[in-house]
Amino acid sequence: MLLASINLNKRLGADGARAHFAAWLRAHDVAVIVAQEPYKPADRRPPLLPGYVFAGGDGHLAAWVREDVATPDVSAPTPWARRIELGWLTVLQVHLDAYTSAARTTQLDELAALAAAEDGRPLLLCGDFNLAPRPEDGLYDGEVSGFTADTERKALQHLLQSTWLVDTTGTDGEAEFTFERLFTGRLSRFRCDLALLSDHLAAGVPVSARHEVRTGPEAFTDHSALLVDLPITLETAEPEDVLFTISDLTGNQPAAAGGGARAYQPHKTAMSRQSPSPAARAVTAHLTGALGIRTVLDHGCGRGADVAHYRAAGLDADGYDPHEGFGWPRPDRQGYDLVTQMFVLNVLPDPWARIRALQDAAGFVRPGGHMVIVTRSPEEIMKAAAGGSWTAHHDGYWSSEGKGTFQRGISATETTALARRAGLAPITGAAGLPLPGVSHVLLAKPEL
Repeated sequence: MLLASINLNKRLGADGARAHFAAWLRAHDVAVIVAQEPYKPADRRPPLLPGYVFAGGDGHLAAWVREDVATPDVSAPTPWARRIELGWLTVLQVHLDAYTSAARTTQLDELAALAAAEDGRPLLLCGDFNLAPRPEDGLYDGEVSGFTADTERKALQHLLQSTWLVDTTGTDGEAEFTFERLFTGRLSRFRCDLALLSDHLAAGVPVSARHEVRTGPEAFTDHSALLVDLPITLETAEPEDVLFTISDLTGNQPAAAGGGARAYQPHKTAMSRQSPSPAARAVTAHLTGALGIRTVLDHGCGRGADVAHYRAAGLDADGYDPHEGFGWPRPDRQGYDLVTQMFVLNVLPDPWARIRALQDAAGFVRPGGHMVIVTRSPEEIMKAAAGGSWTAHHDGYWSSEGKGTFQRGISATETTALARRAGLAPITGAAGLPLPGVSHVLLAKPEL
């Protein structure tokens, strides 16, 4: 689904600008709009935008969603930021101070605190930051502008590094400016409209700057728009005052993103094994002896065949699975030498669910202990999806819509990025397990 972030420079109240904006939104099938300075005065009623529903905000920062999309929760943690919940993703929409470096530096520090408070939840920070991230991103009369101070850039770098964000429109090449204006006959050019995205999402999420909204014949503002193609299946809005709904006509119920028409049932992907998994056998053959492992927890153990294998190998092993029907309740103890998580992350429906599963599992690892994560690979899932005609959903597929089961292929690189949110780090130079056709990583929990 497409999200558009754009500074409208208070022009949405004008009929011509609003018509051009609406046409552009329809042409790109934008589902969510986050706008900076959409209209004036800031406290007026928001102008009607054909095909969209106002989700919240004011003339400083506001959001709209397409009328077939359920309205998300929108809140204002500060006057210059809006928090929007889009399913599993938190969007922090910002418009930083346009006048002083000191104010922007303070706001960036506050923004880092807001992002950290999300506790690892996937993030998109977007809007008009009113700064040039690098010197070459801000030019005045062809020379590097002095508008952005070093303190701002340092605060921005702290924000990116401390919350694992990527500046998606920043490149090693020439800057792609999102704002250009003549001041006293001299051209000011800035890349100030930014989309900062969690690193584990950035590689798979296209982000483009659309300059036609400020330069073409149908222009309606003086800032470029950012289009972010997010792997989110949004909940569907159904009108309350109709005799029948879209689902009555089609027979298709919308997929629930967090409880709703269809519940996720990842436990239905669990295999009924009479013997341990190849992954568990590889752990005992190549890992437990080398690392001196004595205690093991299989987190998400399903029916427990791997737990029986670990016990048969002489290990003090427990299992845990949140599905009560499997009969493996949450252990009372913590501090395991090794926690394994086998084919769990790939059946969870979104990155936030995966991060929470990792955070929960990491809580059982002793300081200095280890965790092994095994997932189905992207190549394996792509092949299965094509052969089974699976339906796309979020960043993966419904493997069975009737059962409510989901699959996503996850690379070792992505798992490592997710695991950082749980305080786990990859072991440098560690030998891999002989597990062809799947992805796996070995991680460590730092000593206290």
